[in-house]
Amino acid sequence: MRKKWTAVLAALTLVGMLAACGGKNDNAAEQDTAAASQDLVIRATNWKFDKTEYRVPKDTPIRYMLENEQGAHGVEIEKAGVKLSNGKKSKVATLAAGTYTIKCSIVCGQGHLSMQAKLVVE
Repeated sequence: MRKKWTAVLAALTLVGMLAACGGKNDNAAEQDTAAASQDLVIRATNWKFDKTEYRVPKDTPIRYMLENEQGAHGVEIEKAGVKLSNGKKSKVATLAAGTYTIKCSIVCGQGHLSMQAKLVVE
């Protein structure tokens, strides 16, 4: 009886894993749809962002977007709740004044740790 339950549990686990891996990858459905006053596009190449500093107005809904031009990268704006990757390429957020650190959130190779920029919200 124990072998039977083990086999059933293993089969259910396998079915669950296959279901999680399957399906259509529709990035448009995963995008943030909140209204934004403006867009900020962060372009990533291997081990750097297109700018060392980005500036946006405070208390304004901004759509933060990620464009990977080379390699596989993600973006995390520390202490702002903004995380972007291939699965979620945009997010609308309203930030208070301050300086935030933008970091690559996907280990992307030898220059990963130095892949940073600043976001100045003023």
